[in-house]
Amino acid sequence: MDATLIALAALWGAATGLLVPRAAYRLSVEPEEAWRDACPQGHALSGPARGWLGGTRCRTCASTVPAATAPPYTAPPHTAPPHTTPPHTTPPPPVPLRPAPAVPLVLAAACAALAASAGFRPELGVWLLCAPFAALLATVDLRVHRLPDQLTLSLAVLAPLLLGAAALLPGAAGSFGHALLGGLVLGAAYFLLFVINPNGLGFGDVKLALPLGTLLGWYGWTVLFAGAFAGFLLGGAYGLGLVLLRGADRKSAIPFGPFMIGGALLGLLLGAPTAVPV
Repeated sequence: MDATLIALAALWGAATGLLVPRAAYRLSVEPEEAWRDACPQGHALSGPARGWLGGTRCRTCASTVPAATAPPYTAPPHTAPPHTTPPHTTPPPPVPLRPAPAVPLVLAAACAALAASAGFRPELGVWLLCAPFAALLATVDLRVHRLPDQLTLSLAVLAPLLLGAAALLPGAAGSFGHALLGGLVLGAAYFLLFVINPNGLGFGDVKLALPLGTLLGWYGWTVLFAGAFAGFLLGGAYGLGLVLLRGADRKSAIPFGPFMIGGALLGLLLGAPTAVPV
């Protein structure tokens, strides 16, 4: 049964991971820009959920242009009016809507690890439902250093609702009260860090701390602190690597969301095997 559960969880991760690149492409914009509604070739994105769910190619491109011969993006002709910027300074091309095989692979591995760690418990369903949101947030943050409110706040609402339902089912091995307190504590801690050093931490990270603290708090304070510390450890290691390999300095901005999510995953993997069903 455990092997079947792990295989099903991995399949869920791979299947949902295939949907992440389309949504990540649409969300990877600057804060003042609207979400993308067309592919790099200019075709309107359509499909389930108003074009948010689907493959990495739009329907028009998929039906008219073979994947291997799809033309590259070409900037439109630019004619500069008198006394303005010369024509050679064209805007950068948009982020391509291309396959991202690493996303379903990583998400499948993470879901399989969660299933192996938590076993057949109600909270496993919560972890698996939240995993695609976490992968989408990490992908967008890596691309544009941004954690959209629509995702962080939705996850902040979804996590306690799902855990509240899990707490009512037999076999749950966590505390709903600790989960709620964990979200408040980790969110407050990140808010304090943001107030102390707003240039070192984005407010999107503060919002992300709310659902991550809720998920980690389910297994208690030790898991909460371990997961939070692991996030800082992973982010610090990445920043040190940038300094050593690329000559970055301490003021260089890094996307911290993926490391917060990675630390939370490690915390859940640590806490689930030792948790006792209530």
